[in-house]
Amino acid sequence: MAMLWKFMRVAKYSKTALSPKVKVRGIPTHSRHSSSKSVPSDFAASAPCSNTVELLGKSYPQDDYSNVTEKILSKVGKNLHNRKHHPLWLIKEQVKEHFYKHYLGRRGTPLFSVYDGLSPVVTVQQNFDSLLIPQNHASRRKEDNYYLNRDHMLRAHTSAHQWDLIHSGLDAFLAVGDVYRRDTIDNTHYPVFHQMEGVRLFSCHELFSSIKDGEGLQLFEQGHRTAHKQECHTMEAVRLVEFNLKQVLTKLMTHIFGDGLQVRWVDCYFPFTHPSFEMEINFQGEWMEVLGCGVMEQQLVNSAGAQDKIGWAFGLGLERLAMILYDIPDIRLFWSEDERFLKQFIGPHIWQKIKFQPLSRYPPLINDISFWLPSETYSQNDFYDLVRTIGGDLIEKVVLLDEFSHPKTKKVSHCYRIIYRHPERTLTQDEVHRIHQAIEESAVRELGVEGRF
Repeated sequence: MAMLWKFMRVAKYSKTALSPKVKVRGIPTHSRHSSSKSVPSDFAASAPCSNTVELLGKSYPQDDYSNVTEKILSKVGKNLHNRKHHPLWLIKEQVKEHFYKHYLGRRGTPLFSVYDGLSPVVTVQQNFDSLLIPQNHASRRKEDNYYLNRDHMLRAHTSAHQWDLIHSGLDAFLAVGDVYRRDTIDNTHYPVFHQMEGVRLFSCHELFSSIKDGEGLQLFEQGHRTAHKQECHTMEAVRLVEFNLKQVLTKLMTHIFGDGLQVRWVDCYFPFTHPSFEMEINFQGEWMEVLGCGVMEQQLVNSAGAQDKIGWAFGLGLERLAMILYDIPDIRLFWSEDERFLKQFIGPHIWQKIKFQPLSRYPPLINDISFWLPSETYSQNDFYDLVRTIGGDLIEKVVLLDEFSHPKTKKVSHCYRIIYRHPERTLTQDEVHRIHQAIEESAVRELGVEGRF
């Protein structure tokens, strides 16, 4: 439904230290301009020596879809959500405890099972096809996802496990894990973050048992699809599922953030759930979206082997909740190994009230970069990915300052502002200049842009 880092010295930011579980062979550079100036050696990409990626004990052949970088691969297997006393672990455990306590099965055991160790490497079929996402849907683009090859990728959402878990016979579960998306660069976006997926299926008896004279109500009909229900659902069934979903999530948010929390629902549309909504909460006078949810697409439920049931699903971002609950200002901090950060979240119990105390605030260094776009297709996410690969977590934010179209040549120019800031020490202009120069030269070489440096 629809972050892991270790600070290193500047000179080593492109020489990512991989987890012992990760072995990369031959990450392609796809150079377009062999005559361009080379990047300084401190920031040069590893020279390819074969065409495979070994990840979590498996080997994946690369092809024209492969676009995952060493820096991203180095995050795989860190599993911050399972690291005790980490703020993401605290949020996960709070949600688990809430569901375990308030939703019980017939024998008094927890109704929801939890899966927080599923591999982040999934097939394209799991990530998109099983969720009924059309072949031409924008969410499949290479510009937005990290592909190992045409058939395998790093999951873009924990929804990639919905079909498999339902097919295994589960009716109620939570799936937690790291997810990967190519995105903008600022204090709330990172290419790796963590999601929790929730799914609940209902039989006819379970849904209508508490309704007076509910014996005559049905889950399904041969009707018409509308903005409020799928064609196969009766209106009574979809209204009850929607009510149950919103009630469950409102109770969860109130439990985490306390009584008096203001919640509102915004209608939206996901290609794999309908109708669907986003929950926004009012925090410090500002409305913030914290999760997406909806009535599950019945075709998905049917294909997974639960033809006689109807259900809901939700997805929430753990970083989003933790940043609000603990007042953490920058998403990069979740990857910090600084004890001043980590020790703040050690307490006697998971519900202890914690307010993050900022580390020493170091000044930012700002540099701009301008270039003419190539005539071929250009993606801003390609540029953001390049900046992250070279600058790593020294990059606090990248902003598109200006877009100019030449009246005669029709060439388009972009000007970006890159803000550098280390959360744990003061950067020097000299080291930032070296990184910035490497970004300029790599943009020319890798993206085919024409520099205006």
